[in-house]
Amino acid sequence: MPPELRRTLSLSALVFTGIIMIQPTAPMPLFGVVHETAKGHVVTAILIAMFGMMLTAFSYGRMAAIYPNSGSAYTYVGQELHPTLGFLAGWAMLMDYILNPVICTIWCARAMTNVFSGIPEELWRIAFAALFTWLNLRNIQATARTNQILTLAMGLVIAAMLYCSARFFLNQPVHTLADLTRPFYDPKTFSLTAVSAGTSLAVLTYIGFDGISTLGEEVIDARKNILRGTVLVCLIIGILSAIESYAAQLVWPYGETLPDIDTAYVHIAGRAGGPWLFQIVNFTLVLATVGSGAGGVLAGARLMYGMGREGTLPRSFFSYIHPTSNIPARNVALIGVSALIGSFLLTYQSGAELLNFGAFIGFMGVNLAALKRGATLPAKVMAATGFLICAFLWWNLSTNAKLYGAAWLSVGLVWHFYQSRKKL
Repeated sequence: MPPELRRTLSLSALVFTGIIMIQPTAPMPLFGVVHETAKGHVVTAILIAMFGMMLTAFSYGRMAAIYPNSGSAYTYVGQELHPTLGFLAGWAMLMDYILNPVICTIWCARAMTNVFSGIPEELWRIAFAALFTWLNLRNIQATARTNQILTLAMGLVIAAMLYCSARFFLNQPVHTLADLTRPFYDPKTFSLTAVSAGTSLAVLTYIGFDGISTLGEEVIDARKNILRGTVLVCLIIGILSAIESYAAQLVWPYGETLPDIDTAYVHIAGRAGGPWLFQIVNFTLVLATVGSGAGGVLAGARLMYGMGREGTLPRSFFSYIHPTSNIPARNVALIGVSALIGSFLLTYQSGAELLNFGAFIGFMGVNLAALKRGATLPAKVMAATGFLICAFLWWNLSTNAKLYGAAWLSVGLVWHFYQSRKKL
């Protein structure tokens, strides 16, 4: 009997894995951009985004209860709507999972050159792409244990940041009610257009929760725990992100010029706690990005496995399971190589925009599948609302992202129809 995936992940291990896929520090790298775009309403943008992603998380959870397989969006859309639409959803999400390690490799390499300027960035890219691959070539239990350690370490740093932020704010000479409520609503700067644009960016805080569903064949009692785990991860990340952003806005209110938008949170940490916190938060963000990149490899390899097992991708390569570690080792290696090559071909921004394109296509497909399957009116309303929110966010992506994303989908369609004709 050929090797198969094993059901060894508990609900708690699944939640830890999902949190690492997204990052407990998810709003920190994005904070400066959302802060400027939403005119200081970062907390509001994150909470609105959480609402939309929670609806999509329910759709993922409901579909995972029906199809507890590792194919995720590919399986749900293909089974409920049409095989070709399922392939497009899976192909789009595959781009998401491949690009996540790419942009994580780029970000980590650049961050490390800020600390070790004498080492070329190219060497750091090779090192991080290799690290993401190695972390996923071990068995799934080892990966889960690593996720728990990473979550604990980042939790301690977040706690230190919140403590220092509260101490800094309380030591200021004047406090008013407006100071406490301004991160949610500032009548002087509030703009529906600005908050909407900020929300489109803030959704990046949650990208990655869908990866939980790709572990459907490795989770104990997947029919219940995939739904619980997906929703819990979105809720935990949303609340935590809102708290982290609220603390940062108390320390650095909107209107004060940030030294650097891309690394704004690190500078805010420096103001709140001094140089030691600046360095610790900077290192923590590298650590978090390692977790996110490794999580992208984890989810992408399982999606490839699901598509390969059904013959959508070449079965002999993509459905292979390593006999000792019981993981799709060839897929892991392929994504690792793609991360390395992609880090030399793309910029961080272009990679992030393309990642969003693939994610929202998959999200819309899963919401439509859940809408069709919904047995009650509330279930249908939730799925329909989730679809509309994702469609709105997808429509507001940059033109280049939509053009390059459409090219990726076109290549996938050509391959899909070629495979279909071979089977006739």
